[in-house]
Amino acid sequence: MNNKVTKIKELVFNFIYRLLIVALITIVLLIIMKKNINFKRDFYKYVYDTNFSFAKFNNLYNKYFKDFKTTIKDNNIKNVSSEKINYSKKEKYEEGVKLTVSNNYSVQNQESGIVIYKGIKEPYGNTIIIQQINGIDLLYGNIDVNNYNLYDYVKKGDILGVCNNTLYLLYKKNGKVINYEDYI
Repeated sequence: MNNKVTKIKELVFNFIYRLLIVALITIVLLIIMKKNINFKRDFYKYVYDTNFSFAKFNNLYNKYFKDFKTTIKDNNIKNVSSEKINYSKKEKYEEGVKLTVSNNYSVQNQESGIVIYKGIKEPYGNTIIIQQINGIDLLYGNIDVNNYNLYDYVKKGDILGVCNNTLYLLYKKNGKVINYEDYI
């Protein structure tokens, strides 16, 4: 019982500590933006106009705060699968690739990351884009996604959604299209 109380206290302390750090950083940024209009303009341009890298932020956070992470392990939770995408045919489509898959194909996330787009994107139809922890933005097109929203964290192997017969993939790094052959 005493061990559980200690764990709970540790969780609460770690949460409050991280919350205070985030609040301090936010206050400092707001003060600097109020005093320096150039910094404010550059900050807005970097965060809102360019592709803000959640992967870089995550790596930076882990580098300096990994000692404060609290991990809760549940032996009953298993990764869904680690298999590659099963397709019968592939062909170049727009800047990415068009894969012929089975009807009602369950699409698995290839690498952990954050949802940075969810919606309709022509010519891919229903689309979700995951900014992966490796810095690659992966567009999944022609997919019905119900379980995830913008800025949700998605683990490798999680089922993103279902597609019928055709799956579109587009890989980008730093805003430039990269070769899909290395990833499928």
